[in-house]
Amino acid sequence: MNSESPARLVPIVLKEYGDRTRVALLDYLRPREPRRHLYNLVADYPQRGGRMLRPSLCIATARAFGAAPEDAVRSAVALELLHNAFLVHDDIEDDSEARRGRPTLHALHGVPVAINVGDALVLLGLRALMDNRKTLGLRLAMRVMEEAERMARESVEGQAIELGWRRDNAIHLEDADYLWMILKKTCWYTTIFPSRAGALIGTRDEGKLDAFIRFGFFLGAAFQIQDDLLNLVGDPERYGKELDGDLWEGKRTLMLIHLLREASGAERARLAELLARPREQRTLGDVRWMHERMEALGSIEHARALAHALAGAALHEYALLYAGLPDSRDKRFIEGVVRWVLERA
Repeated sequence: MNSESPARLVPIVLKEYGDRTRVALLDYLRPREPRRHLYNLVADYPQRGGRMLRPSLCIATARAFGAAPEDAVRSAVALELLHNAFLVHDDIEDDSEARRGRPTLHALHGVPVAINVGDALVLLGLRALMDNRKTLGLRLAMRVMEEAERMARESVEGQAIELGWRRDNAIHLEDADYLWMILKKTCWYTTIFPSRAGALIGTRDEGKLDAFIRFGFFLGAAFQIQDDLLNLVGDPERYGKELDGDLWEGKRTLMLIHLLREASGAERARLAELLARPREQRTLGDVRWMHERMEALGSIEHARALAHALAGAALHEYALLYAGLPDSRDKRFIEGVVRWVLERA
């Protein structure tokens, strides 16, 4: 049995499968015309780095179920291209200022150009899915594309829910509302689709895919809550986005929902008034006050506890899904990812 522990494997495999995906990405990011306002910018976000969790989970799942890595790499590339398309569009919708340690694409080049770049990334992702025909054959490639279509649909529906909450200044939300939103917005493209696509490629069996929805939900929800926590308490040197950016943007994170629930009547009224303002009308003092009240009322600890509970549930689902498979490096990597999502900084 290999002596590498699941926890130690995670950064190693993320780098290995991330590098493999980046090499294959070059086929879709090669320079071409028009360069200045499109294809040079299409390569911007993918070349900024990132941990490559989604493509690595896709490749590892396929391999754990018996596929060769080259069978899954085009699906991993498609996922990374679609992920970056979502990021470009999300940054515009959220009016975000930073992404992976640099100004957002729309801050650098304007909203119209950034929207078009995001659209191009979507089309390139579709091309990568179509290229699966070369290694998977037409039928299986079409099934993976159908999975990708559902993933994209779930994601935009989740984004619509979140945007609607901000547009309508929703202040009467429960934890279950947040979990439903991130099931759709985050989990489908971060953990459910990579797992389902990988298992489909590895087994060629469509009959057991629904179990990956439970595993992917628990894992993806823990991942998103931890991501939201890092936005509040992350290391400024290592966190690639704007600290407290979710508060500036008025995002209904689990912590904000908890704060709205636990705040006094006067505090809730102040929060409602602050959240009704556009970002540019909030002040640093407003944001610091919201952050301080989250700490005082236990909103941050509430979110941490739920993230750990969800990770525990993900480990339980992992044990059920992977119990019948022989020990492998990829299987241990997937187990390690469940713990890694809570430990990353």
